[in-house]
Amino acid sequence: MELSGRPTHGASVAPDGRALAHVVDVDGYPRAVQRFLEGARAGTWRPVRLPVDGPVTRVRHSPDGLWLACQVAPYGGYRSQVWVVTTDPGDPQAWRADDDRDGSAELVGWDGTRIQVTAELEDGSGESRLVDPQTLGVEVVDRRAEGRFVDSWGGASLVRVGGRGDRSLRLLWGGEDTALLRPDPGSVTDAAAILDDHRPRRLPSRSGWSERLPPHTSCPSESREGYLRVVVRTDVGGDRQRLALLTVTGRGVSERVLMARPDADVEEFCVSEDGTRAAVLWNVNGGRSELALVELVDGTVHEAIPLPGWVATEPSLSADGSILALTVESPDRDRCVEILDLRTRSWVSQAWVDVEGATRDPQAVLPELLRTTTRDGTEVSSWWHPAQDRPVDGGGPVVIHLHGGPEGQERPGWSHLYPVLLRAGISVCAPNVRGSGGFGRAYSHADDVGLRWRGVDDVEDVVADLVARGLADPDRVACVGWSYGGYLTLSCLAARPGLFAAGASIAGMSDLGTFYATTEP
Repeated sequence: MELSGRPTHGASVAPDGRALAHVVDVDGYPRAVQRFLEGARAGTWRPVRLPVDGPVTRVRHSPDGLWLACQVAPYGGYRSQVWVVTTDPGDPQAWRADDDRDGSAELVGWDGTRIQVTAELEDGSGESRLVDPQTLGVEVVDRRAEGRFVDSWGGASLVRVGGRGDRSLRLLWGGEDTALLRPDPGSVTDAAAILDDHRPRRLPSRSGWSERLPPHTSCPSESREGYLRVVVRTDVGGDRQRLALLTVTGRGVSERVLMARPDADVEEFCVSEDGTRAAVLWNVNGGRSELALVELVDGTVHEAIPLPGWVATEPSLSADGSILALTVESPDRDRCVEILDLRTRSWVSQAWVDVEGATRDPQAVLPELLRTTTRDGTEVSSWWHPAQDRPVDGGGPVVIHLHGGPEGQERPGWSHLYPVLLRAGISVCAPNVRGSGGFGRAYSHADDVGLRWRGVDDVEDVVADLVARGLADPDRVACVGWSYGGYLTLSCLAARPGLFAAGASIAGMSDLGTFYATTEP
């Protein structure tokens, strides 16, 4: 397997920081490989052999470093399975950790020596399980409609409930099932990490820590002993996704905000196994990424660390928080795993790709963030990718590309489609119309139900703005979208005849009623 120049992503750093596993696009399917770090370089690798063929979509080290759990979709299907292998290069054995009667299984992570799995059953319910990788013994933690396992540790578990755009977490602890945070319709609380499960001990009293129990918080039973700390990403009570440290006791839940910004959302975060550090990725300035670190012991936030690309995702820390792996990409650079030594704040060289770090497009012209004031005064941002041979006076052909979701987001990462269009002399404008994520809670709900037509209005206003700026020929504008973007494309073509010269709906719904009636749960 030749890895040179191949896109890589989805890294999991070994607990001791001496190795990592990740996914590489090769041989027709994304495959899992294990690599070893040799000083300041990423050295030898081995393929992770699985007895089922298909794309590997996730890989996770066990906290003891002895196992790798892999999520794979057999033959590229929509239903996935969870397999486990040892990290011993000489041991080729592999076991399936989910039940072959399950509709689909999702790898969540590890609870000590057991694998956290969400099984999507045929009736549409989600079953949260802990699986022993050696005996394949299963403990069913929870089962409910729309339930998804988030994390567990020391007998406490977190399960996500609710549909898209309205999600919350349930805490299963001490025989009780309670809301982690107060109800707040339209909020999203879907990512969390349990730090510990301390038995009787007084609450911390460091400066800045809030031990007050707000009246709106849920109050678990007074019979619970000790306290539980949870790091969570949430927008409950606010517009932006923040990072908070919750302390749960028998009296209720207190919150300490670790990181929050009025102009940005916490996009992703990860916590070291020792519970001392979190790496946080901010979604800023229309979709670019910023990396920050916060010490969970005292709440210290470190200065932002420059990234080697515009967009970063999938953070993973070593057990002591000293090594961080990220997937990094840019409009001129394909996805690539980058490794940061946090002790020296230096990026580790990767020996299996060229000195640029990933496949690059040397002819790429970096996009510009455009802002359009729509008819009702709302600002809509778009990523403008100018064609290489665009007319000097402007007014050339343009494709409007609409993302999926609708709560997805157009970010300035790598695209396989855009370079083809740009080389053909066709510029691309990719707007984040109302309903898009990354711009706050109010914006993501600004096209709900009866407001759906505002998305069509936004597309029309973006086109008018491009024409007014001299960037688009009004007779040569096309609309293209995938999934919800395909649905929005069809809506624009039907509701605004004459606006577009052409349109293409890729996996877009033509009728939302029949879509919801016939799709899988």
